Amino acid sequence: MPTAPVPTVPNHHAGQGEFGGLTGLLAGLSMAFGRSATSSWAIELTGAAPGDRVVDIGCGPGAAVRYAARLGIDVVGVDPAPQMLRLARRLTRGKHLGTYVEAGAEALPLDDASATSAWSIASVHHWSDVAAGVREAHRILEPGCRFAALERHSRPRAKGLASHGWTDDQARQFGDVCVAEGFVDVRIDQRRTGRRREVIAVVARR
Repeated sequence: MPTAPVPTVPNHHAGQGEFGGLTGLLAGLSMAFGRSATSSWAIELTGAAPGDRVVDIGCGPGAAVRYAARLGIDVVGVDPAPQMLRLARRLTRGKHLGTYVEAGAEALPLDDASATSAWSIASVHHWSDVAAGVREAHRILEPGCRFAALERHSRPRAKGLASHGWTDDQARQFGDVCVAEGFVDVRIDQRRTGRRREVIAVVARR
């Protein structure tokens, strides 16, 4: 299996540990709503359709999972933070809008070639090992299927929260990791998904 170079893609929070306590709850609530435009774009980028099997890697409180499930897509949300998954399950209780699994991107508890699409929304900067996460996304996808990673589009030398995303160069570096781990047809796109939110995406095919 190909081995990626040491990634220079930023994973700003790789060492921060879990979202827990009141801080984790507040963070989860801030991510639970108002994400429909980004969720819709992830579906568009991966070509997911009703009946497909999708994995949301780093699903947080499940905004994209719920959005896709309402369209008839079979979605599994994966996240390493119990606090996020508890909130996601509360928000979908009794509605059968997706399922949730506790795990990190680097070791997905899913079978080989078990998904027809996968995406990661504002999550890659939390991965402890970018190459391992990309390798896992490649493993769980059926041949010919697509993976998309979406992050806030940030500017070079941005500070604080504004830096928590990818510059154009960092997106290209992530694309290079995708190629090194066996993906093909890698491309970069960007879109404004809200009045002040510009998102950059790397899309790749297994």
